[in-house]
Amino acid sequence: MIDVTREAFPLARAFTISRGSRTEAQVLTATVTRGGVTGRGECVPYARYGESLDSVEAQIRGLPADLAHADLPEALPAGAARNAVDCAFWDLRAKTEGRRVWQILGLPAPGPLTTAYTLSLESPEAMEARAREEAHRPLLKIKLGTPDDMPRLEAVRRGAPEARIVIDANEGWSAAIYRDLAPHLARLGVALVEQPLPAGEDEALRGLDRPVPLCADESCHDRASLPALAGLYDVVNVKLDKTGGLTEALALCDAARTAGHRVMVGCMVGSSLAMAPAMLAAQGAEVVDLDGPLLLARDREPPLRFDGSLVHPPEAALWG
Repeated sequence: MIDVTREAFPLARAFTISRGSRTEAQVLTATVTRGGVTGRGECVPYARYGESLDSVEAQIRGLPADLAHADLPEALPAGAARNAVDCAFWDLRAKTEGRRVWQILGLPAPGPLTTAYTLSLESPEAMEARAREEAHRPLLKIKLGTPDDMPRLEAVRRGAPEARIVIDANEGWSAAIYRDLAPHLARLGVALVEQPLPAGEDEALRGLDRPVPLCADESCHDRASLPALAGLYDVVNVKLDKTGGLTEALALCDAARTAGHRVMVGCMVGSSLAMAPAMLAAQGAEVVDLDGPLLLARDREPPLRFDGSLVHPPEAALWG
């Protein structure tokens, strides 16, 4: 049997990006039950990709009850629905065989990772105050994506003078805005810029200076995305809700490195159940952004364990 339920997790504070704000994480939890054993997986439908809670729930409910894991890529396209079911299948197999997913896959035992911590888009004054609160963290990710972002970037640097900074523009800049900001990025200690231009306009980056690495997020979903990114991006952001699950995420990480890209592993705003399988893909990634549970007021039980910005692999009771 394959089933799905809706769940909502309140956020500790409002979370704002260039496309809007939210106060809770609305997720779908898929379950796959075989022989009295149930596996779980979580996804976060994303309107930017034409997904909604209703549409993704309908995709999952439309699957045959006896669907085999190997047939999932033919049954669903890459996206949130396939992610939740793929991760549920992996959790089911781990429980059925009494082994961890990393053992089934022949991977080394996962270790703890340092994750970025995200500051949402606010006024420069508010972002400086938040940066000061989180200045103890080694890596801050800041949401930008407006025509007037330089005061925000400078404010965050004042608030957290020692932290590495990742910028996520969420497709909010134009080539002209990026060109104006680019000379200042290295000076202000920016380690990476995610998706400066709208997906589909990536070609405008060709020939522009890249004083810090550029990362494709909305422009990179699965392995089929890679050829169009050559010469434009240095890094790709692998998210299970884009790839359609752990299976494709691991394949995308390998293919991206073969193509000469570095790897970032990121997340939507979800619970520890969504981050748990991503921890396997994130082993060896140059940038890890799995801070979703840190943004919640309430999480799963048992949750992932965080020591500051250090996130530990999941317990078997959570996933895998």
